[in-house]
Amino acid sequence: MNTVFLSLGSNIDRTKNITAALDSLSSLFGEIRISSVYESESVGFSGDCFFNLVVGVKTELSLQALSIEVKKIEDQNGRLRTGPRFSSRTLDIDIITYGSLLGEFSGIELPRPELYYNAFVLWPMAELVPDIIDGKTEKTYKGLWEIMTQENTQKIWRVNFSWAGKCISFKA
Repeated sequence: MNTVFLSLGSNIDRTKNITAALDSLSSLFGEIRISSVYESESVGFSGDCFFNLVVGVKTELSLQALSIEVKKIEDQNGRLRTGPRFSSRTLDIDIITYGSLLGEFSGIELPRPELYYNAFVLWPMAELVPDIIDGKTEKTYKGLWEIMTQENTQKIWRVNFSWAGKCISFKA
């Protein structure tokens, strides 16, 4: 059984698409761990603000099979893959970590590089699993976040968000 962390983001019908993604992930994996939901300005293009969060799951799926499953969830929620890399999207699900794998596997770099330079990936990761040690840097995610907050220029803030009848996130 592998512990996997996924980064979710949406800036089109954000609440609807994040809710649908959480429903699908819960259906696929059973129990899921969820960070708070954060809102951030788009990075790399001019567009509406994103909702972002990190979800932790346990799975016996191979990395390749997991990648196929998350792409299906994206597609079911209207994800278009024909536009520019940095553009608005209904749903983006990225595999941040997969067990203790380090390096490139089936075209997927692990840990996902965005973890180290995008606040909208690292902050929810540091919140969800602050004391886990990142295999690449050998620092905790909390420690990595503390370093990033000294240099961070990205605008990001926690938002109110409910899923499955529970408040999973609230404005600080």
